[in-house]
Amino acid sequence: MNDVDRQAHWQSVYATKAEREVSWFQENPAPSLDLVAEAGISTDARIIDVGGGASRLVDGLLERGFNQVAVLDLSAKALEEAKTRIGRRGDGVAWIVADVTTWNPSDTYDLWHDRAAFHFLTNPADRDAYIACLKKAVRPAGHVIIATFAPDGPEKCSGLPIVRYDPEALAATLGPTFELVGSRRRHDHLTPGGNTQRFQFSRFLRR
Repeated sequence: MNDVDRQAHWQSVYATKAEREVSWFQENPAPSLDLVAEAGISTDARIIDVGGGASRLVDGLLERGFNQVAVLDLSAKALEEAKTRIGRRGDGVAWIVADVTTWNPSDTYDLWHDRAAFHFLTNPADRDAYIACLKKAVRPAGHVIIATFAPDGPEKCSGLPIVRYDPEALAATLGPTFELVGSRRRHDHLTPGGNTQRFQFSRFLRR
């Protein structure tokens, strides 16, 4: 799937489904927030949520005092939903409509977060482009949190095939620039439809 097709797919998803109707909806993104806390960064740290869409992670970060937050997603509709929900609290948030595989970051970040975006990249060239962007965007000694479906998780999401990982496989894919420093090997996410999706969350340090 090329970047135009990806954007059209996600625009359609957010145009036809409410926030609480998508399978990845979380009222409280506790696993992500716990790993952000483990990173030990200051509230002035620059954080980007890649593939954040209408996720409530940005709400949790703002509530915890983080003041330099960016959210990147293919879907302008999803970002608009999040922006509307947050209201004036989000005036300082950078909302970026882009495909991470073609995005050229102009800033560097102390922490990169991705819950369930990387695992959609089934084409090796797209994964290579993502990793190249990651290297540009994350400063040395910066943190990377990536969550994907676990090896015993679903094989598809939103009708699209995905690649499942455990922490070691994800570390091998990202390469030696990123050191695996923590993980949650098993997190069972209960979808709004009552199904269980098994995730893994991994935290890396940029060498």
